Amino acid sequence: RDLPPRGGFEAVKYRRNLPFRGPGGLVFLGGVLAVSGFGFYRYGQGILEKRRLQREKVWSRIHLVPLLTAEGDRDAYRRQQAALDRERAIMKDVPGWQAGESSYHNPKYATPKIVVL
Repeated sequence: RDLPPRGGFEAVKYRRNLPFRGPGGLVFLGGVLAVSGFGFYRYGQGILEKRRLQREKVWSRIHLVPLLTAEGDRDAYRRQQAALDRERAIMKDVPGWQAGESSYHNPKYATPKIVVL
């Protein structure tokens, strides 16, 4: 007959030996919230920076308007003088011709003297 060994048989190992499978769901939730919070913070900072740049752009245009207006006026005057010089050169042989005067003798149809750009 077979008998058990002295002291009995070894205990049966029935417990599962599973390795650690990583962090739990709360850790992932915390990580997602942290990354999302940082992303929204950076997004808000970007919006503020964009507003600052837009404000700077508007103010720079406001401050440049007088300079650009003066430059346009100088250009219009230079073009007008060049046109008068060309007219004088072309009509130099016509007696009594005044360069820059209207060829219509009615002021109702006269072109305005002020150039607005």
